[in-house]
Amino acid sequence: MLTLPPSDDPQANSAVSSATADLERRVMEAVKASEARGDPPLLRAVEIAGCCVSDEKEGLVVGFPNAELASILVSNLCFSHNSPSMWKLLDQAMASRLVYPYHILALLTPRLILHRRAQPEAYRLYLELMRRYALSSPLLETGLCRQKITKSMDDALQLSNAYRAKRVYFGTTLVLFIVNAITALIDSSLEDWGFPFASKDRTMNEGNQCVDLDVKGGSDKKDQLRRTNTFTAFEVVENMSSNKRIQVLLRLAHLNMPELFNGLLQRLRFIEAHKLSSKSLASINHLLENLFSNIQKAMNLGYKPNKRDLLGHMIDIGAVNSPMSLLPGAGKSGCWISIDILLESCMEGKTLMPVAAFELLTESTMTLHIINQASWQETFQALWISGLRLLQRDKEPIEGPIPQLDSRLCMLLAIIPLSIVSILKEESDRILAEGTGVASRKQGLVACLQSLGQFNSLLSPPQSVANAANDAASKAAKFVRDFKAGTGSVGMMGLNDSSTRAVGNLLHLVVEACIARDLIDTSAYFWPGYVSPCMSTKDQNSMLIQDSPWSNFMQGAPLTGSLQSALIATPAPSVAELEKLNHLALNGSEEERSAASKILCGASLTRGWNIQETVVRMAVKLLSPPMPPGSPGTGDANHYLTHMHMLNAVLSCLSHVDSVHILSLYGMVPEVAAILMPLCEVFGSFPPPHNYRSSSGEEVSVYSVFSFAFLFLLRLYNFYAPAQTSTVSGRAGLVRHDLNLDYLLLLRNSRIGANRTTVGGSNSTGSTNLFHDLPLHSVYIDSFPKLRAWYFQNQACVASVLSGLCNRSPVHQLANRILNMICRKMNNSGVAASCSTVTSTGTGTGTTTTTTSSSSMSGSSGSVSEDALPRPLVPAWEVLEAIPFVLEAVLTACAYGRLSSRDLTIGLRDLVDFFPASLAGIVSYFSAEITRGIWPNVAMNGIDWPNPEKSLHLIEAEVKDILARAGVHIQNCYPRGLPPMLPLPMAALVSLTITFKIDKSSEYSRGVVGQALETCAEGCAWPSMPIIGALWSQKAPRWYHFIILSCTRSPFVRDKDAIAQLTHSCFEAFLGPTSRDSSSISSPRGVTGLLGQSLANNANLRPGFLFLRTCRTFYDTHFISELIFKLVLEWSRKMADEWASSGPARLKSGRVSFAAAVGAARQVAILGASLLCVAGRSLLVQVLFEDTVPTILLSSSQERSGHASPISCILEGYAVSYLMFFSISLVWGTRAHTAVFKLGSFERRARLIATHMDFMARVLDGRVMLGCDPAMWKAHVSCFVGLVVRFAPAWVQHVKVGTLRKLANGLKGWHECELALALLELGGSPAMDAVIELL
Repeated sequence: MLTLPPSDDPQANSAVSSATADLERRVMEAVKASEARGDPPLLRAVEIAGCCVSDEKEGLVVGFPNAELASILVSNLCFSHNSPSMWKLLDQAMASRLVYPYHILALLTPRLILHRRAQPEAYRLYLELMRRYALSSPLLETGLCRQKITKSMDDALQLSNAYRAKRVYFGTTLVLFIVNAITALIDSSLEDWGFPFASKDRTMNEGNQCVDLDVKGGSDKKDQLRRTNTFTAFEVVENMSSNKRIQVLLRLAHLNMPELFNGLLQRLRFIEAHKLSSKSLASINHLLENLFSNIQKAMNLGYKPNKRDLLGHMIDIGAVNSPMSLLPGAGKSGCWISIDILLESCMEGKTLMPVAAFELLTESTMTLHIINQASWQETFQALWISGLRLLQRDKEPIEGPIPQLDSRLCMLLAIIPLSIVSILKEESDRILAEGTGVASRKQGLVACLQSLGQFNSLLSPPQSVANAANDAASKAAKFVRDFKAGTGSVGMMGLNDSSTRAVGNLLHLVVEACIARDLIDTSAYFWPGYVSPCMSTKDQNSMLIQDSPWSNFMQGAPLTGSLQSALIATPAPSVAELEKLNHLALNGSEEERSAASKILCGASLTRGWNIQETVVRMAVKLLSPPMPPGSPGTGDANHYLTHMHMLNAVLSCLSHVDSVHILSLYGMVPEVAAILMPLCEVFGSFPPPHNYRSSSGEEVSVYSVFSFAFLFLLRLYNFYAPAQTSTVSGRAGLVRHDLNLDYLLLLRNSRIGANRTTVGGSNSTGSTNLFHDLPLHSVYIDSFPKLRAWYFQNQACVASVLSGLCNRSPVHQLANRILNMICRKMNNSGVAASCSTVTSTGTGTGTTTTTTSSSSMSGSSGSVSEDALPRPLVPAWEVLEAIPFVLEAVLTACAYGRLSSRDLTIGLRDLVDFFPASLAGIVSYFSAEITRGIWPNVAMNGIDWPNPEKSLHLIEAEVKDILARAGVHIQNCYPRGLPPMLPLPMAALVSLTITFKIDKSSEYSRGVVGQALETCAEGCAWPSMPIIGALWSQKAPRWYHFIILSCTRSPFVRDKDAIAQLTHSCFEAFLGPTSRDSSSISSPRGVTGLLGQSLANNANLRPGFLFLRTCRTFYDTHFISELIFKLVLEWSRKMADEWASSGPARLKSGRVSFAAAVGAARQVAILGASLLCVAGRSLLVQVLFEDTVPTILLSSSQERSGHASPISCILEGYAVSYLMFFSISLVWGTRAHTAVFKLGSFERRARLIATHMDFMARVLDGRVMLGCDPAMWKAHVSCFVGLVVRFAPAWVQHVKVGTLRKLANGLKGWHECELALALLELGGSPAMDAVIELL
């Protein structure tokens, strides 16, 4: 090619043009001279090549293929020198690569298609060149020649203008040319046959202006040639589409240029529609069928593993229809273990979920459906069975302040149906957009529900919902009876209809939940075996048939005490009843508002499964009652005070354990937090009435409403997290990712921002439906100055000891009044003075405060009556500000012996009775002081402090026995004969908590202190949880099993050996021991072996269940990541050894199949990824990708396991790939976009994938030296890339093109050319050049 250095100088550009014109003159002279001599085409090609080479003396750089030579030949051929010899010369130049064949074709295409009728001979020769050279190798070396050719092709076809591209790369140009050429040939043939295709993208067929340009003579022959050319054009198109290289280029267009490719598909649909009406099209039916098939093949050309190849066999073994029954582990159910683990982890209850459970479940289900290559029937069946197992596991729940059966029923009958709604809606939206398609997902759901009846053991309902199941079955029976009888009112049976009674099970409740959300219709009632035989008259009479209280309510009955109690205990049957309740709660009398609020937040919230999302939305919306017309703004205090009784009722009901957990399952935690903040700000700014005494009764006051709202807000995020959680961290932070108020508001505001864009959409289900009528304004903590001040004061209190306080400050004076109040019942009149004196001289923490006289913070408390003592009736925020100083005073006095432990407990309890929200200050201050470790330990001997010895050793022995059955062996913490001891703040906190009642009315306070006790025990260096459990078991014997379960978590807080034992037991319980192992955990296996069948009375707690309940206490991120990674490697080696040693070498029938070994290794990785994600989610996945995997791969294989067989190394590499792939898939999904993950989640996924791909590319490029076995490395790279290409193609877009090139070159060196090509195909437009090079 003739090139000059690029220049903006007009003289330089003129020189280039002059050189090109001179070259054209010499080339044509050489052509004419050769023709005169009669030289063959080869010699003519040599002559014109010599003309190009001779330009070297002019200082120009020459290269071949030559862009200028191609332009010269085509411009003279069309049509000034249109001769057979010229066509032969062009053919020889293309064959000799003097010119680039695709460049010539690109130059000829617009000229000859436009003049195909006037120049049929030239058009025919062009088609022959297209037939021959369009299938040639498109490879063209990088350099100036390629740049010039790309520019010339772009100019000839006007690609930049047509597709609005600023810069067109070589690969992009080639793809555009192929698709445009095929489209143009199809358009020209259709036009010639009288079926012109009208389209905006036609650029080469511009009318019939060339029809009259025919030369004289030979008209009949030319007409015949024109007709033949039309058929030949289709033959060329069919021939091109059948070529593998062309199919790759078409697939690139399909993936990266959908509009361009859709234009080709529209033409094919047009041909299909007119094929029967045209004889011409009918005559080439075989060509059309081949063309359609080839285009479809190009669209589906993605990477398909070769099952005869080892890599293909490993990647494809995950399909649920593979021979998984041969596995020595968990069997087919093991493919779906991630769903079981996710569902059970959602029941933990101590850590609330900021994202809706059905959104997480939707994404996990979609991910596993793709990875397991399952049908939708198999996918939905796995989902429902996991939900049924979840319910049966805790069918008879232990008693205690934890989420009970209602939460598990909510998951089965509301959350799972909502996740299926999202899955089906995605399909219906796609079908609506495309206009065609089959609802395969809905068909799979119906088939799945029809097959659930065979799982009888999972369908037995708990006793508390047996009547609901019978009602659902009776409704179906009446529907069928009325339909067959032809009577009216079909399917409208009320709960009080006793004419038809049938026995139901959980399947009937599941079907009703699906019908209520329009997933299926009432034709389900006619499924074979769905309607069971009706009860006999005797059985019907034995059932208690009562009128529904909702009928009376809808008929206008007043909300009296009996009706109110019945409505609270009975779920509402439909949304109509809810709307009437909601109207009463906002517009009724004061009594009606309170009663309606309690009813709405009663059984309708916890057990109204078919309408539960509506109840949740209404209940949350009641916390933010609508402003009356003409109000000044959202923060109007009088407006909130008007609804004080209603708000008090709603807050008291929503504070129950199951209600809070259900709100969490629906992802309402951020929204509730934002709604509670203005309530706290307003009600905390008003003092209580002058006659206020205590909040322990039924009296409604600003203190009670504030306490409900404030403690509820604190439960939504772990404000009491111990201080050491901010210091115990590795490079990637903590495993324990506690929520904070800032994160909740950020999540809520981002969600609101996303919903603003869809507020006018038609989405009637899912997360948008939950928030569409809630406030759509962003909320920031700065908008609430008093809450913000306390928030930062609390953080300062946790971070450091209290600073000095001036004795004349309002806070000091208020603290004095609070001390006087809480010390009023103490017999020693000098107690308050003692507290004051200690405060003024020093504290147990060693800090010094401003000196004050004893009279300034005391006063005679023992001789003054309760009514005579003034109470600090000040706004709640002021009380909260003073509480830390009060606590420091009384705790220091107790430490110095000036205040007895009994008086301390009584004083704290009086403070809580007077102002329940003071629990926040008490918990925050005590938890911070516990973690500092500077207070003395006190003996829990029954004299000064409560004595736990009565049940301490019994609890310790039972905990030890439970853990031993799970494969974890621990030592005793408390030797007999010595009194147990606790740090003073811990002793004071636990002594306070055991004074609380254990009825339901105190759940709002226990929800704070209960979690705080466990958190403080975790942060305490002294083993405290068994002592706390022993004291509480004496307080609440019926909570004994719950207390034991809570105590089983304590050994895992800092004992890494216990964590390692538990994690190892999880693998062994799920997979079962190998033939070489002798383990006590031998049966059962799979999901049952991991999580258990029943949790009743802690009889048989399985390792997986204990792991899910304790993993929140794991702090060391690197230890957990490395532990799970090494266990995956260890069990993979076991599977390889099992395959190698199971039977004689020559007797293959006695050996475990290799497919079984690979499948078991895959299940090992699935379990490892599931445990990793549930323990730390994105944080642990980040550690795995950035630290654990590179470190172990770079370390010596001898250091890890000594000598390993080749098959062990291969399985290890395969398991590592699956572990990494599953981990990142379960956290962020495999799709390009979902509605679940926000706040930069996809950016984190992209960064981790790109980082690991870069690491692999550097190793393949020789820039990093590995320590692991080469077989393991090759298996890991091949499998990981194969998994990404096969199941998560959207991830490839995150990787740099240079990295993709290096990976593709490495795979090509391992003879994985198909995988390398598939990887580059997914790299987008920038990677097209690399695809061309690989072709």
